[in-house]
Amino acid sequence: MTLLLPRIAAELVNTPLAIDGARADVMLRALGPRVFGAPVHVASAHAPDPHAGVLPQRLDRGLASAGRSAFPVIDGVAVIEVEGTLVNKGSWIGMDCGETSYEGLRTQIERARRESSVRAAVFEVDSPGGQVAGVFETAAAMARLSAEKPTMAILTSNACSAAYLLASQARRIVMPEFGYAGSIGAVVMHVDFSAALTEAGVKVTMIQSGAHKTEGNPFEPLSVEVVDRIRAELDQVRTRFAEVVGSGRGKALTAQAALATEAQVYSGREAITLGLADAVGDPHEAFAAFRAEISRL
Repeated sequence: MTLLLPRIAAELVNTPLAIDGARADVMLRALGPRVFGAPVHVASAHAPDPHAGVLPQRLDRGLASAGRSAFPVIDGVAVIEVEGTLVNKGSWIGMDCGETSYEGLRTQIERARRESSVRAAVFEVDSPGGQVAGVFETAAAMARLSAEKPTMAILTSNACSAAYLLASQARRIVMPEFGYAGSIGAVVMHVDFSAALTEAGVKVTMIQSGAHKTEGNPFEPLSVEVVDRIRAELDQVRTRFAEVVGSGRGKALTAQAALATEAQVYSGREAITLGLADAVGDPHEAFAAFRAEISRL
């Protein structure tokens, strides 16, 4: 597990995340000392895949050679799960140890577009969000699928941040009365060890070539200039986020209205009123009604 901690830290800090703020705080507190300094238990993590590149499309080719389906198909409706924390790459489909990869989702989405036996698709969503890297490309793939075949996002609990960005690309969104949707924004977490190191009598010297080379390092406080630069980057992510949501939701939730939520999270009825979703309903009933609708087409 010790060997995995640098990878976990690299995925969490000093990189834009489209994840619900409360969940990000829990993650940071939970990982604490093992990654940053006090007792912590890491429930699970993936070792770096020696074949982590997405361009060879190993996942798609592997499924094809094995004759396996990328998803269950029920009455002509593909069911694609968007569960847990969303990460960019990983040689798995759907949820594995609490993570779903954009790589896996894009493989499923493209196969749903290609396969004639798939007449429609449902995205079952229960996720606080995850990495920014990869989410916009995955959303674009979902938008292409929605332009060609009927799609519905069924929230079984939550669709926050990156997960909501993906859900917004379905033609319709149904959510539970006490589920949550929204968090249209981005966050960067930075850990400052400087005070703890001073107390421990440890001095770290950063020797650099290039004025910005060590910006954001954990051994000194962030300067005002660096904070402003990070915030400007996050503002760009949030603006793009809102634009994609507005494109997917149309008149129901424009880009300007998405920005006006200020990354707030909304429960069922309020989410419907604001246009983040189309209906409140039981997931099983919503799925049955969608299948019946597709069967009549």
